[in-house]
Amino acid sequence: MEITEKIKGFILENSRGRFAGGSFADNDSFLDKGIIDSTGVLELVAFVEDQFGIAVNDDELIPDNFDSITKLGSYISKKQSAS
Repeated sequence: MEITEKIKGFILENSRGRFAGGSFADNDSFLDKGIIDSTGVLELVAFVEDQFGIAVNDDELIPDNFDSITKLGSYISKKQSAS
């Protein structure tokens, strides 16, 4: 399964109704669109570390890495390549 598909599946499965509409685009901002909240970001970080075998450093928890499916997929790919 592709990285972005895994991320989207996790968000849809764990959203607990935090966003209305049932779907979102890969470039939609998680926070601006209400797809995940601050607690959801922490859950997402734990998922990323477990699922993709990478360690997320505190200084990497920025919107450029964690605010959309596209950005997160790119971040994960870079981290895996660096390992």
